[in-house]
Amino acid sequence: MSVVRNLRTKTVQGGEIVTRLLAAEGVSRVFGIIDGTYFGMYSTFGEHDIELITPRHESSAVHMAGGYARLTGKLGVCIASNGPGAANALPGVAVENAEGNRVLLITSSRRHAIVEPDRGGTFQCFPQTAAIAAMAKFSVHVPSFDRIAELTRRALRMCFTGRPGLVHLDIPEDLMNQSSAEQAAWFVPPAQYRSVGTFAPRPADVKAAADLLLAADRPLLHAGSGVLHATATAELIEVAELLGAPVTTSWAARAALDERHELAIPMLYLDAVAAARKEADAVLVLGSRLGETDWWGKAPYWAPAASQRMVQVDLDPETIGNIRPVEVPVQADIREFLTALAEHLRTRRKPGRRPWIDGLHRRIAKRRKTLDKHLTKTTMPMHPAHVPVAAQEVFGDDAIVVVDGGNTAIWTNFFTQIRRPGSLLTTPKMGMLGAGCSQVLAAKVAFPDRPAYCIIGDGAMGFHPQEVETAVRNGLQVVWIVLCDKQWGMVKINQQFALKPIKTLVRKTLSPEETINADLGEIEFDVLARSMGAHGERVADPAGLRGALERAVASGKPAVVHVDVDPVAHMWAPNLKDFKDIHAEPAGA
Repeated sequence: MSVVRNLRTKTVQGGEIVTRLLAAEGVSRVFGIIDGTYFGMYSTFGEHDIELITPRHESSAVHMAGGYARLTGKLGVCIASNGPGAANALPGVAVENAEGNRVLLITSSRRHAIVEPDRGGTFQCFPQTAAIAAMAKFSVHVPSFDRIAELTRRALRMCFTGRPGLVHLDIPEDLMNQSSAEQAAWFVPPAQYRSVGTFAPRPADVKAAADLLLAADRPLLHAGSGVLHATATAELIEVAELLGAPVTTSWAARAALDERHELAIPMLYLDAVAAARKEADAVLVLGSRLGETDWWGKAPYWAPAASQRMVQVDLDPETIGNIRPVEVPVQADIREFLTALAEHLRTRRKPGRRPWIDGLHRRIAKRRKTLDKHLTKTTMPMHPAHVPVAAQEVFGDDAIVVVDGGNTAIWTNFFTQIRRPGSLLTTPKMGMLGAGCSQVLAAKVAFPDRPAYCIIGDGAMGFHPQEVETAVRNGLQVVWIVLCDKQWGMVKINQQFALKPIKTLVRKTLSPEETINADLGEIEFDVLARSMGAHGERVADPAGLRGALERAVASGKPAVVHVDVDPVAHMWAPNLKDFKDIHAEPAGA
C-alpha cells in the first residue's frame, strides 16, 4: 500500500492539481456535466471529498453554483467542457456575474497547441476565454502544464477579491489529463496566495459614520446584496435598532432581514420606500450600487444630495460615490463595518424615532389592505395572488423560496413575506427567465433539511423543465409551482397599451389576433413531471390549491404543481406603472 501511495505522489494529473486547490479552499460541491476533456479533474473529486452534481444543461450548472454561493456565502464552483459546453454556459455566466455571486467556472478547451490562437477550423472551438472575459469578472487561459497551479491560485484569489462575481479558468484538455512530476510549491494553503481575512474598516471612518448618523434626525439604512454576501443580516438589525432607523433594501437584498421587524420597510411597498428615502436626512448605504431599480439614488425618489448626507460602505472602491457624492466613503467588508459601528453606537444611542416610523408603517398598512383585496377573488382559473400565500402557509417560514418569471415574479413578491433572512433566490438585476428551474436545486443542496420551492411562470419553466429529472436523479425533494396563463404576460400587457390603449383599458385584454406573438400553447407540466419520475398535479380552483401543495410535499418526491391562473388577472400585476417608470431616468440630482 505504501509503495502505491509513494508512486502516486511522484506524478499528478493537471486536473488533480485543480481539485486539490479547490479542496484546500473548502469546496465540497461542484456543479456540471461530465466530459472526457476534463476527466483528469472530476475523476479525482471523490478522493478529495468533493461531490459532483450533474444537471441537464451547463447554464443550469452555473445558476446552481450562483444560487449555492448566494445562500451559503461560500464559493460556488461549476464546470463546462470545451466548445458547445462553454457556449451553453454563457447565459449563466452573464447572469451570475451581474448578480454579483461568487462563482468559479472551470472549462476545458482543445489541446493547447491548436488554440489560443485557434489554428483555424478547429473542432468544438471558439474564443471562449475572450467571450467569457467580456461578461465575467476575470477570465484566464492556462497555456502550459507548469502554470496550472499558478493560474488556478490566481483565479481563486480573484474570486475572493473585491465585489463578488464570476471568475473563469480555462484549461486545455491535454493539460487537464496530462501527468507530470508533482511539485510541493503548487499546493500552498490559501493564506499563502490570497488574503483569507475580511477587509476591516479604518477606525476613523467608523467614527465619522457614527457621528454623522447620530447627528441626523431621520437616519435611514439602505441594504444591498453586499449585506447578504457578508452574512451580515444580524449586524444590520443590531445597528438599525441602536439607531432607531428604518431599513430599506435593494431588490437583490430583499432577504436581508425579517420583514415583520418594526424597522423593516419592505421593497414591495414602493410608496413607503420612496417616502423613507425622501424624508431621511442621512443614509447609510451598505453594499449597494444604487442602481436603476433604486432610481439611481436620485430625486424625486430620494432627497436631493444637497439635503441628504450619505455614508457608503462597499468592498468595491469603484462603487463608492459613483452615483452621487458621499460624505463618508468607506471601503470595507460590510459585516466588519457594522460590527465596529455597533460598538460606537452602544454607548451613544439616541431615542427611537417612532412618529416617523409609525407614519411609514401606516403607508404600508394602507397598501397591504388594497393588495389583499385580490385574495377575495375565488374564480376559476384562480387569481395568481392565492399561490404565494398558500405556498408560504404550506412550506413554512423556514423554507427557501425561488422566484422566476415576469408577472409571476411580481405577484409572488407582492404576496410573499420574508420571515427569515437569506430565504429568497431570484435574479433581480437580470430578471433571467428559467434560472429558477435550477436555483431551487441549489437551495436544496445547500440546505437539505429546509423546504425549497420555486414559483415560476409557464414561459420561464419552458426554458429548463428538464431539470426536474435532475432533482429526481439526485434525490432533491423540491417543488416547482408553475403559474400557467399560456402567454408572455408582461410583454403582452405592454403590447396592448402600445397597440390599442383605450380598448385595453376598457376590456383589460385583446384577442390573440390583436397582439404580436404574445400567446403560447399549453404544456401539461404535471404530466411532464410524471414522465420524469416526479410527482405531478394540476389545479385551477383556489379551494384545492393548498391540498395539491400538501400532497406534493407528502409524495416524498420532487414535484411539479401545474396551476391554471386567470390570464387577464395575471397580466394586470401590481404596480406595473411604477416598474415602467423605473426605466425612465429620474429628473432630480
